[in-house]
Amino acid sequence: MASNVFGEPLVTCSDNPKTGFFRNGCCDTCAEDVGQHTVCARMTVEFLEFSQSRGNDLSTPRPEFQFPGLKEGDFWCICMNRWFEAYEAGMAPKLKLEACHISLLEFADMEILEKFAVAAN
Repeated sequence: MASNVFGEPLVTCSDNPKTGFFRNGCCDTCAEDVGQHTVCARMTVEFLEFSQSRGNDLSTPRPEFQFPGLKEGDFWCICMNRWFEAYEAGMAPKLKLEACHISLLEFADMEILEKFAVAAN
């Protein structure tokens, strides 16, 4: 079982919409997940616009990829590099840390992550 940034079992990021590299609701990862979809983030209009401006439209539904399109308030497993890019631009969304994969700690200090924490429910 995968662990979160607290070293505890990884909890579900979102079942509605169903997220994750494996579309199992969790920000779990594997070698094939080159984007490292390990960050459970709560979408904001600002972040969705930022991501679209960087070439990744997360708002438009893409049923062929089991992707419903996201709106403000949705939780979604985003790519680690996109979150850091948004962080550096002052556009980083809040995080459900209990649902962020432990591998995130290889690239970020817990102190920074905790500043973006939201409640798990």
